[in-house]
Amino acid sequence: MKIVVLDGYTLNPGDLNWDEISSLGELVVYERTAREDIVSRAQDAEIVLTNKTPMSAETLGQLPQLRYIGVLATGYNIIDTAAAAGRGIVVTNVPDYSTHSVVQLVFALLLAHASQASAHSDAVHRGQWANCPDFSFTLSPLLELSGKTFGIIGYGQIGQQVARTALAFGMQVIVHTRTIKSVPGLEAVRFVEREELFASADFVSLHSPLTPDTTGIVNSSTLDLMKRSAFLINTARGGHVVEADLAEALSNGRIAGAGLDVLSVEPPPADNPLLHAANCIITPHIAWATVEARSRLMAIAANNLRGFLRADIQNQVN
Repeated sequence: MKIVVLDGYTLNPGDLNWDEISSLGELVVYERTAREDIVSRAQDAEIVLTNKTPMSAETLGQLPQLRYIGVLATGYNIIDTAAAAGRGIVVTNVPDYSTHSVVQLVFALLLAHASQASAHSDAVHRGQWANCPDFSFTLSPLLELSGKTFGIIGYGQIGQQVARTALAFGMQVIVHTRTIKSVPGLEAVRFVEREELFASADFVSLHSPLTPDTTGIVNSSTLDLMKRSAFLINTARGGHVVEADLAEALSNGRIAGAGLDVLSVEPPPADNPLLHAANCIITPHIAWATVEARSRLMAIAANNLRGFLRADIQNQVN
């Protein structure tokens, strides 16, 4: 049985191994695959594993031997799942592997804004402290998190862990979600309407899936609701944000800043307005990518495939 990985580099740039998966069949790993090469590379494969390489209905129609697609991620919108189901192809994903990794970056972005550690370190290395008449200096007002209001949109596993962490910092946590759920240990969380969250929060962090209802939820109208001192964090999906509106709000000082790990198009074109916006921290979609999270992803993907082969399918999405 042939197993083809179409884009192995993002999951395993060389610091992990494919042993669990290679033990299940004849494994061929491609670092990256252009769209025009998908069919030729997957032509004789029964199993295809992919992180971001898309599998359209047209592509699936040219792969008669394909029985299983394992998405090496949680999101699976790169696959035409209906077309796959129509051809009897099982599609699985990998849920809940990156919760701690994502939460870690959420607070790295928040603290980068609140404490400005990197900017102060750079100033010290430029000699500003050595030439300072005082024992200490600050480049801008520094923020204390305790007592601030942290707003979370989306309350799955990641949103809940963000809430726990915010509470540990002494923040008040408000949440907007379609389905209100009581979570043990998070009784202090208060559920609010979306407009109240944007208006009340000192920090707004996005953690909902991308749906028609959440596409473009950060736009000129919701940005106008936010405090001028507020900071936006998006580690979820780039499509949540109308990027031109956010860039304008940042450049005009309508909000204090943003920390973004996702953009609407990745990699972004050079004319994406956020690349030149003021007070905008951007990381290249790394929230999921700690060694530990990728190792969990690899193990779950192997277990998904193992389950498929023994007719005990897990994490099927079609």
